Amino acid sequence: MFDFWMGSETLPIYGFMIRAGIVYVYIFLIVKVLGQRSMGSIDALDFIFGVVIGDILGEPLTDGELPLSGPVAAAALTAGLHLTLSIVALHTPRFRRIIEDEPIILMKHGEILHDELRKAKITLESFLMDLRLRSASDLSEIDYAILEMNGTISVIKKSKYDAATPNDLQQSPRSKGYSSVLIEDGHIIEANVRKVGTLDWLRGTIQQYGYSNAEDIFLLTLDEAGNVFISPKKK
Repeated sequence: MFDFWMGSETLPIYGFMIRAGIVYVYIFLIVKVLGQRSMGSIDALDFIFGVVIGDILGEPLTDGELPLSGPVAAAALTAGLHLTLSIVALHTPRFRRIIEDEPIILMKHGEILHDELRKAKITLESFLMDLRLRSASDLSEIDYAILEMNGTISVIKKSKYDAATPNDLQQSPRSKGYSSVLIEDGHIIEANVRKVGTLDWLRGTIQQYGYSNAEDIFLLTLDEAGNVFISPKKK
C-alpha cells in the first residue's frame, strides 16, 4: 500500500505520480520557509543549494526502488544548513564576504581595467556585448561598469549623459505609483476595482474609451496618478 514511499522494484505508474506530487509540494514548502529571493540576485550559495536539492529529490522520481524517506530527510538537512548559512551571513558581514563575492569594477572613469577583466575571466568581446545589451554601446558615455555578485554587469553613465528628469526641468508630476489590474482577459477583478472605485465607474471608463463591455478588453490597468492603460482583445 505504501510502496510509493518505501520503494519497490515493480512500482506502478500511479506510485511515481504520487511521488512527484509529494516532492513538488515538499520543495514548495522548503522554498517558502527559506524565504522569497529575487531570481536576479541568486548567489553561489543559492546555486549550490538548487543543484543539490534537485539531485537529492530527483533520483527517487526516476528510480522506483529507492525509498522516499532518505532523500526527504537529506533535503530537509540541506535546507536547514542553507537557511543557517544565510542567517549567519545576514548578521555577520565578515562571514558574508566568504560566501558572497565582492563587486568587481571593470571600468572606472571611462577607463577599462584590463587586470580586473582578467581577474573576472571576462574577454573584451564578452564585456562589450554586455555593455551593448544594456544600451551602453558608446564607451565614451560610461563612467563605471561593475561586475555584480550575481554575475551581471551594471553600468553607471557619466552625469552629463543621464536622461533629464522632471526634477531637472523643475517639474513636480504626480507619482504614478503601482498599477492595479482591473480587467484581465475579459474578466473584471472586483477586489481591485473596489480599491479604486466602483463597478459603475469602471463601466463608464470602459465606454469612455470606446469599448462596450469588459469582454472586449484583454488588460486594463490604473495607476495611482489616474492613468488608464487598455490592451484590447484580438478578434
